[in-house]
Amino acid sequence: MSTIPAGAEPTAPLVRALLSRLGEDPQRPGLLRTPQRVAASLEYLTHGYRMDLHKLVNGALFQEDVSEIVLVKDIEFYSLCEHHLLPFYGKVHVAYIPDGRVIGLSKLPRIVEMYARRLQVQERMTVQIAQAVDEVLHPAGVGVIAEAAHLCMMMRGVAKQSSITTTSCMLGSFREDSRTRSEFLALVYGETRIR
Repeated sequence: MSTIPAGAEPTAPLVRALLSRLGEDPQRPGLLRTPQRVAASLEYLTHGYRMDLHKLVNGALFQEDVSEIVLVKDIEFYSLCEHHLLPFYGKVHVAYIPDGRVIGLSKLPRIVEMYARRLQVQERMTVQIAQAVDEVLHPAGVGVIAEAAHLCMMMRGVAKQSSITTTSCMLGSFREDSRTRSEFLALVYGETRIR
């Protein structure tokens, strides 16, 4: 039997009531533990609310005399659309230009995770990721691009399975200098890849 996170238990009765409202019998064998499982799942899928940016970075900032683009591409993410509580998922590309300091590379995916694991809209998530990198690192510039498929568009409504939504946020030199922005876009969308 799985362990239920402490914050999930109060949610289980709400899920049980929802199952009843949908016309299901929460007491039938297949649904008996569903309220606890859904509660635990929601607890995990929204754990970004309980993460702290500065604790996450944990001092992993290093003095380095470099001033060229640092890019971590294809960071997978999974989030929940705040309008329908349906998943949206995809990849985020995070770049910055150091101004005397670099951040541990693993911290960039962790920042993405912190904001993705909340009830979200892709537009806001993209901006939050960029602002967080800017806040902890104070670089010369930050560029973030998110590309995602949204189940709220695929499973319901317009039911378009092949559409991808792309959002971006450019701060500092990525916003102000078109050459820097173009270099970033070429690095993200260019054909050169290490596999």
